[in-house]
Amino acid sequence: MLGQEKNTASHLEGIDIFVNAFLDYTLVNRGLAKLTVESYSSDLTDFTMFLKSRNIFFPNQIEKEHVLIFLDLLNQQGLSARTRARRLSCLKGFFKFLIETGAILENPCEYIETPRLPKRVPQYLDQREVESLIAATDTSGPLGIRDDAMIELLYATGLRVSELVSLETYRVDFEIGCVTVMGKGSKERVVPMGLTASKKLLGYYEKTRPLIIGNRRSESIFVTSKGQKMTRQAFWKIIKKIARCAGISKEISPHTLRHSFATHLVQNEADLRSVQLMLGHSDISTTEIYTHVAGTRLKEVHRRTHPRG
Repeated sequence: MLGQEKNTASHLEGIDIFVNAFLDYTLVNRGLAKLTVESYSSDLTDFTMFLKSRNIFFPNQIEKEHVLIFLDLLNQQGLSARTRARRLSCLKGFFKFLIETGAILENPCEYIETPRLPKRVPQYLDQREVESLIAATDTSGPLGIRDDAMIELLYATGLRVSELVSLETYRVDFEIGCVTVMGKGSKERVVPMGLTASKKLLGYYEKTRPLIIGNRRSESIFVTSKGQKMTRQAFWKIIKKIARCAGISKEISPHTLRHSFATHLVQNEADLRSVQLMLGHSDISTTEIYTHVAGTRLKEVHRRTHPRG
């Protein structure tokens, strides 16, 4: 009876109010990243525009058929299965929110299957290419020393680039050789950084960073020549430039080093659960792609080196 009363009340408000409430909920209560919430906002804007074009203005007017037609239109527009799956995931989260708030009684997405996704093998550098990238970094000046420390740390820890540039000084423990990062969904994790990265980072922090930042103040460990926090875009350009100097023809980004980190661990028989924890994956199925990468690599080695390969 209570559900019926809430359902009737929802007639008094348009769907946009519920969309805004859902976005606030994902940002505040679920702690999702701002970029993720912005993506949800864009997806739901497209969906509500579709609904309004069919004179559907309230949540309890939405039926499974409307969702299926919307997904089919996305397919006709040439959107990839991955994009359609992401949008369906957004809609499922939205309708789950509407159920919990009592705005609707039945979930129109409940039995809609997610589009089958092709497995994508991530682009990564082999160990020789990583060594070439690091060797090509010009460490004759303070900014080059900073870049060298960033690349070394990225490869040693597998951090996301957003986690790397957001790393604050108090989150680095040189004594035990680890960094504490705030990952997706505001989940904190501790990642070891290894001896080489620890030495380079300590040298940068104690000797080089003071030269760059001068008398300015910043909690960010990696700073620009203006004493500000390094941005993802700026570091992406740095990686691209150094890769060209190293003669690496692959199209790489900071995320390529994260893939390289995970791939090399799996190739050297690290257990998948440990790799998952270091990467900060919430689901181990996301980490399993690296076993496929390692398997592909082993097949290639066998083909090239075995007499009957």
